Amino acid sequence: MDGICAVVLAAGEGTRLRPLTERLPKALCPVGNVPLLDRALARLAGLGLSGPEAVAVNACYLGDQIVEWVGTRAHLSVEPGDPLGTAGGVGKLRDWIAGRGVLVGNADAYLADPAVPPGPDIAALLAGWDGESVRLLGQPAPDPAAPGTFDGHLFTGFSLLPWRLVRDLPATFGDLVRAVWRPAEAAGRLTVVPYRGAFYDTGTPADYLAANLHAAGAGGLVAADATVTGHCQRSVVGAGATVRGTVTRCVVWPGATVGPDERLHDVIRVGADLTVPAGEPAQPERPG
Repeated sequence: MDGICAVVLAAGEGTRLRPLTERLPKALCPVGNVPLLDRALARLAGLGLSGPEAVAVNACYLGDQIVEWVGTRAHLSVEPGDPLGTAGGVGKLRDWIAGRGVLVGNADAYLADPAVPPGPDIAALLAGWDGESVRLLGQPAPDPAAPGTFDGHLFTGFSLLPWRLVRDLPATFGDLVRAVWRPAEAAGRLTVVPYRGAFYDTGTPADYLAANLHAAGAGGLVAADATVTGHCQRSVVGAGATVRGTVTRCVVWPGATVGPDERLHDVIRVGADLTVPAGEPAQPERPG
């Protein structure tokens, strides 16, 4: 895609998702048995954006895991010390962006449209872009006047930024909301493009579980090499996992085990010893 590159933001600590993110960076947490980062890269590939010339991934917290996982599939920007935030992460990549417009995606955004495959489902964000304005992907907010909304919409993980606003971003801590989006909105240069599918930001255990259950569908999802001798109802069971007890509305991570006497409901199981209750989702059920 001429004149456009993409940045996937994967540097954050995922503090609300602890203790899951004490073992994996949030970008590598699986949803529907696919790491969130891989879902983001697949969506960009569906738009014709792939490889280290067109796609960059930033890393900081547990960054060695991100670097190893991405390999040569994208340009890597490793942030030393603490994460630089969304604006600082893009600012650190200015020399790589080098005059192009940039599609910025949050690695922790789960999007799914049953009618359109990944990539084409967000293509409207780029269609007819003038190369000067800011665009956000969004969905109507339950309260259009609530703080954090844009033109009555909630942000759903992807934005499109012109080079004229990226070139002045410093490689220091900052966020795109204050540095780019709100000033563009105030200048009448921000447009929200509606997303018709389902969206979860996966930022809390409850929303992470909800995204997994959406990806699994009514029948659940069990990896081909998982061992299930117990009962599994509407759950996601990862590669190499073993379920000998009962799991209902659960996520069982790859390689995890559920003992024969265990009855798990609305939790995430990691390994043999970590069980994270999901609680109530922080965001409402989305379309799709």
